[in-house]
Amino acid sequence: MRTLIVDDERLARNELKRLLEPYTKIEIVGEAANADEALVLIDELQPELLFLDIQMPGKNGFELLSSIEGKSPEVIFTTAYDEYAIKAFEYNALDYLLKPIDVERLKDAIHRIEESQIHPEVSVTANDRAEKILGENDQVFVKDGEKCWFVKLGKIRLFESMGNYVRLHFDDQKPLVLKSLNNLEERLDSNTYFRANRKHIINLHWIEKIEPWFSGGLLVTLQGGDKIEISRRQAIRFKELMSL
Repeated sequence: MRTLIVDDERLARNELKRLLEPYTKIEIVGEAANADEALVLIDELQPELLFLDIQMPGKNGFELLSSIEGKSPEVIFTTAYDEYAIKAFEYNALDYLLKPIDVERLKDAIHRIEESQIHPEVSVTANDRAEKILGENDQVFVKDGEKCWFVKLGKIRLFESMGNYVRLHFDDQKPLVLKSLNNLEERLDSNTYFRANRKHIINLHWIEKIEPWFSGGLLVTLQGGDKIEISRRQAIRFKELMSL
């Protein structure tokens, strides 16, 4: 994947190049120290991917993206500041890496690039995104305290109500978001996400085992070991949904 690194700090560019060395599919075709240099190189080199800093002399990273004519490359933001993460999401970024860049987070970002090539998605505006039903290939921005993630919904195996918050279960992470479970249920694709009971929405693709449970309910075990009870009322819907 033809890649351009845009960062005003030479040491940061060199460090990123070093971190990217193990990824043979990432071909670094150039680097730029500011937006003006980057625009020239984008026009000349036609990169497919930008690793883009946000705060730079002159135009910032967002202004650079707004100045690109024609189809924009995919973008992974690299920055020392987490306050721009929500705005980065509006630009449909693949990921948002905080400096100093963590090796595992970079690995996740590269994996997301590979998946985006296998499952290309139609770009949508922020307003469109606010209305559309979210499926397993959509990404969501999650911030909990000082940590933030771009998470592909298909990786989230369980949504758990915690009062006015919802806990998301993905990988070994369990961040809280200020949302109600009912609000999330309205946004999620019902072919993939099922309301098991008052407190839980499960990802059907993560079910490993189903057992009969008390009072006509069901007990499902998700990959990773979570055990969730499907209420008797929801068990009827579940059986209808999962039957031929």
